Amino acid sequence: MAITSSAKKAIRSSGRKRVFNIRRKVALRDTTKAVLKSLTAKDVAGAEKLLPAAYAAIDKASKRGVIKANTANRKKSRLAAAISRTTNSSTS
Repeated sequence: MAITSSAKKAIRSSGRKRVFNIRRKVALRDTTKAVLKSLTAKDVAGAEKLLPAAYAAIDKASKRGVIKANTANRKKSRLAAAISRTTNSSTS
């Protein structure tokens, strides 16, 4: 248990930051799942409409250090590739 007042304050501060980080990670997961769910339902237009929200959630999480920059780029790339794959397979 923390003894000094600065250590106690650090615990309170990190607790608040943890809540925000969890919230960002949940938003990232939810928006990503929404895009993938619409792709599995063959709703490419809906997935393309949800893609900017997913990008925003990924960028916010990356900006705040919840995920690393390369992880964010990989997630965005894979979402775009999934939409592209679905678009190409539905037109063929």
